Amino acid sequence: MVAIPKTMDNDVYGTDYCIGFSTAVTRSVNFINSLRTSAGSHERIAVIELFGRYCGETSLVSAYLSGVDRAIISEVPFNIEKLAKFLVEDRKQNPSNYAMMTISEGAKMEGGEMVISGEADAYGHRKLGGIGALTAEAIKKLTGIDIIFQPLFYLMRCGTPDSLDLMVAVNYANMAIDLIRKQSTGRLVVLRSGQYSDVPISTITTGLKRVDVRELYDIEQYRPKVRHVSGKPMFLY
Repeated sequence: MVAIPKTMDNDVYGTDYCIGFSTAVTRSVNFINSLRTSAGSHERIAVIELFGRYCGETSLVSAYLSGVDRAIISEVPFNIEKLAKFLVEDRKQNPSNYAMMTISEGAKMEGGEMVISGEADAYGHRKLGGIGALTAEAIKKLTGIDIIFQPLFYLMRCGTPDSLDLMVAVNYANMAIDLIRKQSTGRLVVLRSGQYSDVPISTITTGLKRVDVRELYDIEQYRPKVRHVSGKPMFLY
């Protein structure tokens, strides 16, 4: 067996990059920026829920690149009252009188749990999704401001992959074929520090790949906080 890391959450341990992540972020940024028109014209707070089970990188990076006001990630439970106050202030400070936030599907409120429903799939995973709707409802109740709630979900991963994903997918495939020809099995093709390589498949079980909260996230302000980029992978992971 030769493995290729493919998850838009970019959460496979042992590689800096998984196929699908760039396309998911590109789609998310484009949709978020498009929603600014409606959020501004209606003077609302926009809550955008994104895929991201246990890893909040899609929410974090999409927020970082689109410049939304707040970003909620899976790794850090949030206080809904504090978040609502932040968004009210963000809206007041915006000349167009609106605010925007992203939230990972795996996020949870302080003292709460992830919103899970349905039967477990073959891998033991139950369906996630719904925290965005609960958050939007709570914000409206706390602030009295109308909300635009937009779950992107499958829109993040639809259509033709972007150029980076096409490049990585083709190169991963060629690497996998070369490994098979050499009868070098039990390997995972990876990108590390900008270079293609391969590692034992068992590498993925030796750790968890999550957002580096200390380096990339402000847990008090609920927003990206990239302290420095020198020496970090291209996607700040």
